[in-house]
Amino acid sequence: MSHLNYNHLYYFWMVCKQGSVVKAAEALFLTPQTVTGQIKSFEERMDGKLLKRSGRSVEPTELGQMVFRYADKMFGLSYEMLDIVNYSQRKNVLFDVGVADALSKRLVSKILMTTVPEDNSIHLRCFESTHELLLEQLSQHKLDMILSDCPVDSSQSPGLFSKKLGECNMSFFSSSPIDAKSFPAILQDKKLLMPGRRTAMGRNILHWFESLAITPDILGEFDDAALMKVFARYHKDAIFLAPSIYFNEVKDEVPIHLVSEIEGLKEEYYVIFAERMIQHPAVKSVCEADFSNLFH
Repeated sequence: MSHLNYNHLYYFWMVCKQGSVVKAAEALFLTPQTVTGQIKSFEERMDGKLLKRSGRSVEPTELGQMVFRYADKMFGLSYEMLDIVNYSQRKNVLFDVGVADALSKRLVSKILMTTVPEDNSIHLRCFESTHELLLEQLSQHKLDMILSDCPVDSSQSPGLFSKKLGECNMSFFSSSPIDAKSFPAILQDKKLLMPGRRTAMGRNILHWFESLAITPDILGEFDDAALMKVFARYHKDAIFLAPSIYFNEVKDEVPIHLVSEIEGLKEEYYVIFAERMIQHPAVKSVCEADFSNLFH
């Protein structure tokens, strides 16, 4: 084989990564027909079938798996090269960070401050989304790091690593005074604002309700923690869930009353990054920082 079309190899690699021709075409800004045609040309060059149907998705054949392993190493190295060039050649280091929208923005901002060097030589870009979508973008080399409320499963996302930065207790708050003695029964009488059940904390609080046989009167579920807290300011009769340290942060700014702190219910903070980013100065600063005082 005297020549290899690397565009064909790249299209094949993207189809394997995305799991379907349609998703790969969207990522490549091409039509599915174009991608399919390029894959067929590549299969002819490789003298064998590389992909096979698996329900509505596609997966590599035995030959395709071997080709994919080499392609994954090749394109992984190419992205690593671009990352290294990016943060070593620019005057201001470009640093793309994904933030799970369920996290406290106050805590996230304090964590991100550790990435800013004394001379401010950094260009920080922050993107908010769900944990799952951020992981997908990180695996596609569109992000350098993620701050999330749950770790990564390395068996499902090879090449990605996570480190726990800290945790904080959770409490119920209200904008108007509430008799704490009636807790937790009052959760069935008062309107409740809570994290969305797609978030780790949302699922945890629902399990907590089940363990106490409580059926809360839910007014709203929010994937965005900041939006939930703003909503709570205007709905004076609602109870909402937030990190316990939220009380000390805003008590001098807005009327807020502690209803009850929940024993054993904690919000966790993780940094997630790809193996290639271990030497990135901003990633290193977060991983090496001591956040123990921040979460107490």
